[in-house]
Amino acid sequence: MPTILTRVFGEGFRVFFLSAGLYGLFAGLVWGLWLSVPYLAPNYGMTPPMWHAHEMVFGYATAALGGFFLTAVPNWTGAADARVRFITLAAAMWLAGRMAMWFSGMISPVLVAAVDLTFVPILAAKIATQLMRRPKPQNMIFLLLLVFIWVADLLTHLEWMGVTENTLQTGLRAGLLTLCAMIAILGGRITPAFTRNAMKRAAVPEAEWPVSVAALDRAGMVLALTLPLSVLVFGIGRVAAALALLLGGVQVLRMARWRTRWTLHQPILLALHLGLGMLALGLILWGLAGLGLGNEVAALHVLGIGCVGGMTLAVMSRAALGHSGRDLVAPGPMVVAYGLMAVAALTRWIGTDLNAGYLVAMLLSDGLWVAAFALYLLAMWPALTGARAARSA
Repeated sequence: MPTILTRVFGEGFRVFFLSAGLYGLFAGLVWGLWLSVPYLAPNYGMTPPMWHAHEMVFGYATAALGGFFLTAVPNWTGAADARVRFITLAAAMWLAGRMAMWFSGMISPVLVAAVDLTFVPILAAKIATQLMRRPKPQNMIFLLLLVFIWVADLLTHLEWMGVTENTLQTGLRAGLLTLCAMIAILGGRITPAFTRNAMKRAAVPEAEWPVSVAALDRAGMVLALTLPLSVLVFGIGRVAAALALLLGGVQVLRMARWRTRWTLHQPILLALHLGLGMLALGLILWGLAGLGLGNEVAALHVLGIGCVGGMTLAVMSRAALGHSGRDLVAPGPMVVAYGLMAVAALTRWIGTDLNAGYLVAMLLSDGLWVAAFALYLLAMWPALTGARAARSA
């Protein structure tokens, strides 16, 4: 009889979605503790805020990417699922990167970089072999985005190693914007498709189904690829700001035809729409900040919490339920988690301009983040660690 460990390491979505949830909870607790009692901050090889930013982008989010790609790519191509040995190795390398960052104040920054930069190439190599079974361009572009993620992470480490100057902030932003690019492209595919399928099952007339406009989809994909590339090549400036505004605007136009209102009573669908709405809002805010209008850090947190945090919770919960044989209905705690993540993003955004209340807003936002991940783990634990279930008729 399979044990919990054999089940967890037997499928990519289980170990990585579980790891993402646990790490999201842990990193949020650590960040909140440091904000409350700064002198308790661990001895990182970088400032605690930079550890926090790095681990949200290159720690938490890459675990979510690992679970998604190891599950989705075989479905796209018909390739065999990754074996237990590979999943275990990849999970171990991801964890080693997190440990290296945690103890970065005690070991060589070169060793920290070498360990932390290993996971994404291992993941990319695996999904490349699977994608080559049916090498469609719309799927192969995710390999390019994984390259962007790796290069962005490299830029952060180069500054910590003293090799470069002023590449840390570029790397962090390029990494976050690459995650946003993946969400724009993937979310732009699955959100209207899943909504359309649900409306079809509910016997909604076809005339009321979501509509995808090919020209907008193409523009969204090109802009999504160009935005992080521009940051990697040219740095943070007006070009990137203009691209972000364009992509945010295109995203608004795309979503206007996706029937978001119909999903209000289906939280597992609404969460996808909400995550993409945060993407549009965050990109517009970040673009305006780059032109001197608004606070850039506030915009980054709308993208990081609302878009990346919200969309990963939405996708991980849906995939965990579906691939474990359960009905695609979000449990009550998961529904609350979706809402808490959105409120956390808005709290962090609005709280940026509160002056004396800024720290309170940060702590409140962090507490909401932690609560969302606690509820995610509570709701998804059976799907991630339990036996496969037979869906009800």
